[in-house]
Amino acid sequence: MQTDGAGIPIGLAIAGANRNDFKLLRETLESLPIERPEVTPNARQHLCLDKGYDYPECYRLAIELQYTPHVSRTSATFKRPPRLPGRRKARRYVVERSHSWINRFRRMLIRWEKKMVNYTALVQFVCAIVAFRSAKVLIY
Repeated sequence: MQTDGAGIPIGLAIAGANRNDFKLLRETLESLPIERPEVTPNARQHLCLDKGYDYPECYRLAIELQYTPHVSRTSATFKRPPRLPGRRKARRYVVERSHSWINRFRRMLIRWEKKMVNYTALVQFVCAIVAFRSAKVLIY
């Protein structure tokens, strides 16, 4: 699932639980229902990913699609730099919050649908409800 900075779902790729996340990265990034804004040097688009995407293929794909990748490194290959003053906002974990919102719909916890089309429609419907609720909160 791809979300914006507020956790609103904007892209979705569905596969079995036995498939690695990084193999679905291209499909997820290309699943946006609307066209991305044009990338300029002043308006860069960031892509924040967790440790499951710490592979050279993911970095190449992010750069190819004109994203600035921010991937949490595995502890064996990367030592965390000291914190710099300034930006303190977390870059990740927005997707986990969106997953929590989606899991509140009990039908989503266990997949009972046998056809992929029915399950995809259900997930899209739930994501639309989450987006609507988030937009309603942002308006008020």
